[in-house]
Amino acid sequence: MLKVDLANTWSDRFESGLNPFVQRFNASISFDIKLLQEDLDGSIAHALMLGECGVITNEEARQIVEGLEKIRLEAKVGNFKTSVDDEDVHFAVERRLIDLLGPIGKKLHTGRSRNDQVGTDLRLWLRKRIDEIDQQLKRFQKALLVHADNNLYTLIPGYTHLQRAQPLSLAHHLLAYIEMAQRDRERLQDVRKRVNISPLGSAALAGTSIPIDRMKTAKALGFPAIYANSLDGVSDRDFSVEFTSAISLVMIHLSRLSEEIILWASDEFSFIRLTDRCATGSSLMPQKKNPDIPELVRGKCGRVFGNLQCLLTMIKGLPLSYNKDFQEDKEAIFDTVSTVQSSLEAMSILLEEGLEFCQEKLAIAVATDFSNATDVADYLVGKGIPFRQAYQIVGRVVKDCLAKGILLKDLSIDQWREINSVIEADIYEKLAPKQVVASRISQGGTGFVRVEEQLTSWRTQLDS
Repeated sequence: MLKVDLANTWSDRFESGLNPFVQRFNASISFDIKLLQEDLDGSIAHALMLGECGVITNEEARQIVEGLEKIRLEAKVGNFKTSVDDEDVHFAVERRLIDLLGPIGKKLHTGRSRNDQVGTDLRLWLRKRIDEIDQQLKRFQKALLVHADNNLYTLIPGYTHLQRAQPLSLAHHLLAYIEMAQRDRERLQDVRKRVNISPLGSAALAGTSIPIDRMKTAKALGFPAIYANSLDGVSDRDFSVEFTSAISLVMIHLSRLSEEIILWASDEFSFIRLTDRCATGSSLMPQKKNPDIPELVRGKCGRVFGNLQCLLTMIKGLPLSYNKDFQEDKEAIFDTVSTVQSSLEAMSILLEEGLEFCQEKLAIAVATDFSNATDVADYLVGKGIPFRQAYQIVGRVVKDCLAKGILLKDLSIDQWREINSVIEADIYEKLAPKQVVASRISQGGTGFVRVEEQLTSWRTQLDS
């Protein structure tokens, strides 16, 4: 008869231990220790439920909870020790609990499996991170709003195809990123709904014959619902993909702004100045001031996109229900969270104290191009000329001005009247950059009246 080793992880079916390399290869304790607090929370809820349902005595439940809280305290002061022998955070907690309580500690795992346990831990951990990321996105929005509030009447060239198109209120440009961040927040809140479902009690895959109450543990852990199907409960990682997909869009938006900041900081644009707080120099060229923060954020997008691809590839071929492949989801999710949180922090600091807009350069930029050409066409339309005809007229005028090395504003009134007799002296007012911007009063446009409405709306939203 085999001798029972209470310290052994596996049942008495196994006669020998793992190959040392396989043991290390199999273990996840090096990274899933990050779930320790959530594992303790889930275990406490499970123990209390077992006591309330009469599966264990209330006294046993009380002792288990006290033991788990002692482990929490040990972890807080750095005395909770783990090793590869523990394999994962779940066994590490259970091993220590048995050390503290003896046989009573062995009752904690009644009616559950590591399969539903890890799913619960991961959802608890990710739920907290989503709430933190939401607050970071809000801070990012507020930092953008400060610049927008200060630059309602500052003009910036608007681009399509990276070619000068039409002048904009700088506030309008920055508000576009606030809108993007708001969609990011809404997506994350939607993902949170599907993260916030409890798999605990699904056990290994088929539920359990132990008379547990899944709704009790769900309620204790703040889950409004439980998985209706135990197979789905232990094998669902859709929420991981959804989360990483939503974060990929956050990173895309940060990267797009980063690209613009990098361009704006170049001598070719000179639309912003980088402060010493958020820029670095060159080890060789003393004149350099480099936009490292936006460059790093732009580069870090690849990490998150890679994590998304990792999760999609991991899940796509897995039969029901739980498979060891799922161990690979945690590092991808942990890295995604770490990357987006550090990127949001860095970009918020950059906006708060790392850059200044060069209003004089921006004013020159919008006054020295043909981005008011559409306004001449609109002027002619107002005089009764069909738009397509007006469009062709202005195209010929721009071509002639380019050949002469002048701008539309440089044409004399006589030259304008030669172009078309309906043109009057008020054409110069229509060509002024501020008037060009002010005239865009359609809903969602860059007209100062519309932008002020949006600024007021965002102040209210972000202060609430």
